[in-house]
Amino acid sequence: MVNKVFLLGYVGKDPEIRHMDNNLVFARFSLATNEWWSKDGNKTEHTEWHNIVMWRGLAEVAEKYVRKGSLLHIEGRLRSRSYDDKDGVKRYVTEILADSMNLVGGTSSSPPPSPPLSPPPPDDTPDDLPF
Repeated sequence: MVNKVFLLGYVGKDPEIRHMDNNLVFARFSLATNEWWSKDGNKTEHTEWHNIVMWRGLAEVAEKYVRKGSLLHIEGRLRSRSYDDKDGVKRYVTEILADSMNLVGGTSSSPPPSPPLSPPPPDDTPDDLPF
């Protein structure tokens, strides 16, 4: 079974950051992805909004560098959950739990891109592969 998500999109608002007990850091923000198509000569664009959740070191990086308008590449997994709101109504949420993030670009006030947060895999690929 595989639960893997790859997104490239723009941050919709500055991250919401929470510092919890035991120096645990949590970040949450929205990310917009777009798709375009043309049908019968009419161009159409659709924007999808994703709820991104980050923990620990990744959340600390988001706190320092991620801002509204930043272009990010996110890798993670889907998580669906439910909760009861203040009026007792059951709400359902689908989120992306981020495993890694790359700052691809962003607004002119953004800091320079950071290196990938996940180390690259070791290069043990044989040299005689046919591709």
